[in-house]
Amino acid sequence: MDTRAGAPVNVLANVLANAPVDAPVDAPVDAPVDALRHALGRVMHGKAEVIELLLVAVLGGGHVLVEDVPGVGKTTLAKALARAFRATFTRVQFTPDLLPSDILGAQVLHPKDGSFSFQRGPVFTNVLLADEINRASPRTQSALLEAMSEAQATVDGVTHPLPRPFLVIATQNPVDYQGTYPLPEAQLDRFLLRVGVGYPPPEDELRMLYARQREDPLASVTPVASTDDLLALQAEVREVEMKEAVGRYLLALVTATREHRALSLGVSPRGALALFRAAQARAFLEGRRYVSPDDVQSLAVPVLAHRLALTTQARYGGLTGAAVAEEIVAATPVPT
Repeated sequence: MDTRAGAPVNVLANVLANAPVDAPVDAPVDAPVDALRHALGRVMHGKAEVIELLLVAVLGGGHVLVEDVPGVGKTTLAKALARAFRATFTRVQFTPDLLPSDILGAQVLHPKDGSFSFQRGPVFTNVLLADEINRASPRTQSALLEAMSEAQATVDGVTHPLPRPFLVIATQNPVDYQGTYPLPEAQLDRFLLRVGVGYPPPEDELRMLYARQREDPLASVTPVASTDDLLALQAEVREVEMKEAVGRYLLALVTATREHRALSLGVSPRGALALFRAAQARAFLEGRRYVSPDDVQSLAVPVLAHRLALTTQARYGGLTGAAVAEEIVAATPVPT
């Protein structure tokens, strides 16, 4: 059990009781947050950083955009997350013919008495996997905006609240852009962070091959927390303290994006708040009740890069949003 001062042990005190009893000897579950890491690590070998970023988004109450090639475990990771929190899970394959009603739901006519009833769509879930989100039309993509921002869906003038917690994990293939519709800035701004999974190291990939020899490791993932636990965790994350000096450092990074010569669009106040929430979540995962400059630095690229719009000259010069974010972090003085 983590006994460090301020460690997040009070909310998930009952988590260890539900932790998998067949945990490997070399991966003990000795703290509540470690139980969550371990549950996801059972299906995602060699990707501790990806798991950490996913937990940052979940505890920060945000959504995740995963950009990577097919077959690296994006869907499996989303399913494992839902199982670890005993949450409902829905996967939607985005295609050009997908309609907003296919996501939100629609009013259904009952011929017998001529009445209508609302048939809920797949968005009414705890974890929604929007697979290849950029293959749907902009009209369908925009159907998720209200859900991601306000955790509600409006159909035929009637607003329906979504289950809490509500998390969207959207995927994009960064290689195949044929027949896709790039996400607009307004949509990208709704994602707390963007992450790439990448190929696993050879040794971890070898472990994965043998782990799946006879069964799918996903079937062995057992709940280590409930959705109520997650809501309580998110509330505790909001209480993590950020000193004014660290807050000013965060805003200095954000302001630098608005003044950078290679950018036509910098980070919005929503993006600044996203970095604030993410830094709180990272500190919480580290067992601290305060945010350090290192929390802000380490999350600047995954939280800010996808919010940056490059100028035409910079884009054709081979510059990327991630490279600009890294440059800004390196050039901005760190508070002591």
